[in-house]
Amino acid sequence: MTRKVCVIGWPVAHSRSPIIHNHWIAKYGIEDAEYVRLAVEPEGAAHTIRNLAGLGFIGANVTVPHKETAFAALERHDAMAARLKAVNTIVTLADGTLEGRNTDGYGFIANLKDRAPGWRADKGPAVILGAGGAARAIAAALEDEGAPEIRIVNRTRARSEALVAELRLFSARIVAGPDAVKALKEAALLVNTTTLGMKGESDVDLDLGKLPKSALVTDIVYTPLETGLLRRAREAGHQVVDGLGMLLHQAVPGFEAWFGVRPDVTEELRELVLADIAGK
Repeated sequence: MTRKVCVIGWPVAHSRSPIIHNHWIAKYGIEDAEYVRLAVEPEGAAHTIRNLAGLGFIGANVTVPHKETAFAALERHDAMAARLKAVNTIVTLADGTLEGRNTDGYGFIANLKDRAPGWRADKGPAVILGAGGAARAIAAALEDEGAPEIRIVNRTRARSEALVAELRLFSARIVAGPDAVKALKEAALLVNTTTLGMKGESDVDLDLGKLPKSALVTDIVYTPLETGLLRRAREAGHQVVDGLGMLLHQAVPGFEAWFGVRPDVTEELRELVLADIAGK
């Protein structure tokens, strides 16, 4: 019997998860395995997620706009999914039940450790631009990694307050958008979790002059691979890490859970995904 896994989203044609997982399936010689896209409208998402086994799937990834729906549809969750109330990975457990997991924060941290050897979260305050779903996952992961302070910079204060309260971020400090420059003082990490800088979007409008030269700058946007923020940071002498690795590393735990092999994130895989991006 073919072990099938899917990525669920609406739309889902843009997802590069099949490129990643099918590359690993071939690389590690996993027989009778397949990873496909499954476009599911919001109205049918909960039913589809609960009925994965009936549809012939042993697991799934979940992308927008279904991450919160998946959390509500499943009865079992790992600690991070329970904290974020969002699921990006679904695994069939030994007893046949489905468990929702969230590996976004893991992917973010693993990417920094991979691309910036020696990086540690406890070196100083982290500044996060944005307060959406990605910001939630990253903030939780950074706190778990020992960041001494997490500064949330967002235009809407209410959204920042909700993020801090719901995640119980004891190390968090809310900074109003106009005061973003002040948040950079003595920071060790700057993260853009917004869509600013993405192809077709305006750039992050932030003066990096107050950011210590030792600070690492990263962006979850990976189209383009070097955003305007990363280019300005690199030119100013900062170490920078692009966002592609977060996508690649967040896929690792799910693949291991489904197929019993822990895959490596390699330059070969990066180039494969970059080639797909360039071709679109």
